[in-house]
Amino acid sequence: MKKIGILFGQEDTFPNAFIERVNSKNIKGITAEAVRIDVVQQNAPLDYAVIIDRISQDVPFYRAALKNAAMTGTAVINNPFWWSADEKFFNNCLAEKIGVPVPKTVLLPSHHRPDDTSEKSFRNLVFPTDWEYIFDYIGFPAYMKPYSGGGWKNVYKINDPGHLFSTHAETGQLVMMLQEEIVFDHYFRNYCLGGDRVLVMPYEPRNPHHLRYKVDNPCTDKKILKKVEELTIKLNQALGYDFNTVEFAVRDGIPYAIDFCNPAPDADRHSVGEENFEWIVENAANFAIEKAQQHKEGKMNLTWGEFMSDSVQTKPVKRVVRKLRKVTKKTEAKPVAKKAASKKVAAKKASPKKSTAKKATATKTKTAAKKAAPKKRATATAKKK
Repeated sequence: MKKIGILFGQEDTFPNAFIERVNSKNIKGITAEAVRIDVVQQNAPLDYAVIIDRISQDVPFYRAALKNAAMTGTAVINNPFWWSADEKFFNNCLAEKIGVPVPKTVLLPSHHRPDDTSEKSFRNLVFPTDWEYIFDYIGFPAYMKPYSGGGWKNVYKINDPGHLFSTHAETGQLVMMLQEEIVFDHYFRNYCLGGDRVLVMPYEPRNPHHLRYKVDNPCTDKKILKKVEELTIKLNQALGYDFNTVEFAVRDGIPYAIDFCNPAPDADRHSVGEENFEWIVENAANFAIEKAQQHKEGKMNLTWGEFMSDSVQTKPVKRVVRKLRKVTKKTEAKPVAKKAASKKVAAKKASPKKSTAKKATATKTKTAAKKAAPKKRATATAKKK
């Protein structure tokens, strides 16, 4: 029997619905339950083929236990090693590399020095920061947010330089990002499960939390809807997230990825709404069952993502980026290039004698030169004497 577990905290509606849905499918050899963790012994496996993690970002003990479980064969969703290393500023860099539009962003040093550091710890940091360049590049209004974090915590709308300095002083040791404001026509929060199952959800971040999925005039433009779905898949396959949400702000027809690092995204029935909730529960159950069926005992069953997998194989960064940016639709240039290549091969086949003649001439010339070489050396020696 392969067990699917879900590890969760204060939420109730999704975990219970997920467990019930998996078990209601009556798949032979598959069962689901709430995870139970007692003694965590190093290199000792937990009795689960799959664990969906909804809480370890807030409980370090759980995070360590899940890494141990992953090392001993459990397919943890999402990958706890990658989730530990991941952060928003890096994600923005990766998004830009693979061709996903993101707002202009800069990283800001923390206002307060970290514990156990002194002024000498920052001798490599230019002081003062070139604030004028930052203001010109980002513009105002702008948004300041932690470079790593979530849940809309410590997010500020900044109106001018003075406001930035006073607000930055309140952030203490947090490392912040300053990001341009995208004044949007449409906004989406898309669920992505398994790297390819996408639910495009109209979203209004300016509404109170429980009303953010209530949108008066949702976007009906098929091109935009298709584009945000494609970009959602591209981001999640690059990052290797099996369970994530991606937020897009659409400005002048261009979707900008605003927030796409949510490995334990909101799935509460009362906030996402009944229709969205049903999609999430059904697709999460199907995906978890697939992972359990594919599970290999004692092997590494984690998802790493294209960027990390290619990097580990020591492929050059340019080649990794090219692969991530590759699209399935053939360009018009490919048939032309193919035709030119065919002509080149045909021409080569049509003139074998010419090529042979050239080769024979080259060999003859080389032999003659070799015979003449000793005489030249002797003449040169004589002159030297």
